[in-house]
Amino acid sequence: MKTNKGVGSRVPACGLTRRLRCREENGSRPLYSRRELVKGAALAGVGYWVSCGSVRASQSPNEKLNVAAVCVGGRGGGDMMECASENIVALCDVDERHLAAAAKTFPKAKTYHDYRKMFDQKDIEAVVCGTTEHTHAPISLMALRLGKHVYCEKPIGHTVHESRLLQEACRNGKLATQMGTQIHAGDNYRRVVELVQSGAIGTVREAHGWCDRVPLGSRERPTGDFPVPPYLHWDLWIGPAPMRPYHPEYFKGGCLWWDKWWDFGNGTIGGMATHILDLAAWALDLQFPTSVEADSFPKRGYPEVYPEWLTVRWEYPAHGKRPPVKVFWHDGGKKPESPRGVDLKQWGIGVLFLGDKGRLAADYGRHVLLPVEQYKDFQPPKPSIPPSIGHHKEWIRACKTGSPTLCNFDYSGRLNENLLLGTVACRVGRRLHWDAKNLKATNCPEADQFIRKQYRPGWEI
Repeated sequence: MKTNKGVGSRVPACGLTRRLRCREENGSRPLYSRRELVKGAALAGVGYWVSCGSVRASQSPNEKLNVAAVCVGGRGGGDMMECASENIVALCDVDERHLAAAAKTFPKAKTYHDYRKMFDQKDIEAVVCGTTEHTHAPISLMALRLGKHVYCEKPIGHTVHESRLLQEACRNGKLATQMGTQIHAGDNYRRVVELVQSGAIGTVREAHGWCDRVPLGSRERPTGDFPVPPYLHWDLWIGPAPMRPYHPEYFKGGCLWWDKWWDFGNGTIGGMATHILDLAAWALDLQFPTSVEADSFPKRGYPEVYPEWLTVRWEYPAHGKRPPVKVFWHDGGKKPESPRGVDLKQWGIGVLFLGDKGRLAADYGRHVLLPVEQYKDFQPPKPSIPPSIGHHKEWIRACKTGSPTLCNFDYSGRLNENLLLGTVACRVGRRLHWDAKNLKATNCPEADQFIRKQYRPGWEI
């Protein structure tokens, strides 16, 4: 098969179920089966959340969209197949095995290793990006600047600055964007948002999110001389990150291994808080915090990798009818105190809303109002957020008709920016006073090195 040289794959493949939820530690069963997760992702809502302006309608809803897929194995391959009803005209991956398999499924598509060369192909209208986290923003920004619609896996940015650039890039209102937080399309999240916003638990002034996941493997950069596998374009996988020798340690456990490295990902907060605290951001209409502080082990994390556990507190000012609110993140086994009526030790992931009249605990597929006896005869509000046609279908329809998407880059970029501020606070070991307008921690100039990053020559954004 003839290919053009050069970024793409999460190596090795990282499955849908792993990307959508944490596994319980010590070998216990996943929180949800694949069937349950796929069913949840198939549900969704249309036109409820604010879009990036009025998206340009590129064609009739009945015409097929010309889609390019960057990363065609693992999660990226799942995104590609969700768009199989359209014209898949380009395939890009740094892993020869994944690219060859995808080419058999879509034999008319042109193949590439380097997304930069892929964008020379003039018939591309939309791009699906499922690569490693450190290449999300470079690919998405290049696509948007060339006038392409973009669906990108979470988190869409590797830094606070990248997240802001992506928010700004979609605000011209001409392009459809969507971040791959597929659970946002589920019915359960909609019902929780309605309960919180209708006042079922009173005024909410505090919310907590958590995930049991612990980064795996070595905490120090691996050593030893290992040949690059013949199927892998290592230089292109590294992309904008600082160059380092290939080592199988980065890939022994799929995404749970490579995304803990600061050069490539943002650990559990980047991989899971984007799903979990998405619910709090939606229900509480979170904008930008005024301060962020973190605690972790080690105290300022490891130089190379995400800490063994991390807790973060964001303070948000009043917005609209909502009063000031504090939002917390806990991972690596840390959790909020269990309210009466539920043992959160049994919940591998979740969100807890604390209202002045009650509590609401939720995860991907369930929610419970507490205390249980208080809500025994409670009648929930009539559903007001419509079901979705599906997370990917919502984006495809937006590309064609200009309809809104719920996880557009304006909304998801803000969510991503706020979450990654937590990693900045961890790495500097200080509470940050945040000036969102100027993208500055006003009391901590040393935070700048983590708010923005240096790019390898040839990979600047």
